[in-house]
Amino acid sequence: MDRLIYVAMTGAKHTTQQQANIANNLANLSTPGFKQQLSASRAVQAVGGTGYQTRTYTLDQTTGSDFSPGPVQNTGRNLDVSVSADGFIAVQTPTGEAYTRNGAFEIDANGILRTQSGNAVIGDGGPITIPQDNTITIGTDGTINAAPVDNPAQANQVGRIKLVKPELATLDRGSDGLFRPRNGQVAQLDDTVEVTSGALEGSNVNAVEQLVSMINYQRNYDLQIQLVQNADQNARAAAAIMQLS
Repeated sequence: MDRLIYVAMTGAKHTTQQQANIANNLANLSTPGFKQQLSASRAVQAVGGTGYQTRTYTLDQTTGSDFSPGPVQNTGRNLDVSVSADGFIAVQTPTGEAYTRNGAFEIDANGILRTQSGNAVIGDGGPITIPQDNTITIGTDGTINAAPVDNPAQANQVGRIKLVKPELATLDRGSDGLFRPRNGQVAQLDDTVEVTSGALEGSNVNAVEQLVSMINYQRNYDLQIQLVQNADQNARAAAAIMQLS
């Protein structure tokens, strides 16, 4: 049925979805390594019925992510790393291997190297374990050396961060904010990917741009709702006329 109220409601529905994406981007403005979530929609002409050809419905297009690099900030913290180029850090999740550019690491009570969200960082043979009372240094190739606090000269390699470089076009963002290949395949270690210790890549979200987009979408939403109200008023007026005839 090609009625104005349904056409306007599809526009309002997808506008709210785009606003939700923008809200998520703004919420992650200070999240290290966060990649801006993109959203788009397209007009599809309504087919069939007696409506005008100018009436169109709104449908979502394939959404993706903006993988442009964010600003790199020096932190001086030996557990922070920034990833070069299009590389990613492999982490272990309950559903399998996933990838992130958030290099802010922590060491849990069991000595497991984890991301801030709690996912274990994957090394050569699985999660990387740091010996107790050791300080670590991370090389450009992801190699982790640990040295006892009381004997810094006695450093030993305890693992190497799995750094990968999958095709960006094949990655899907999960609800946890991590990326996974669309085909389900595990990415292989890429020796060309490097990390910089003591630095973090910031979010690539532009707050001003996102706020302007939010205002535009809000105006669009208000217009769609106004059309819904007009359609309702027209229907009520038509029903009243029919009752009088």
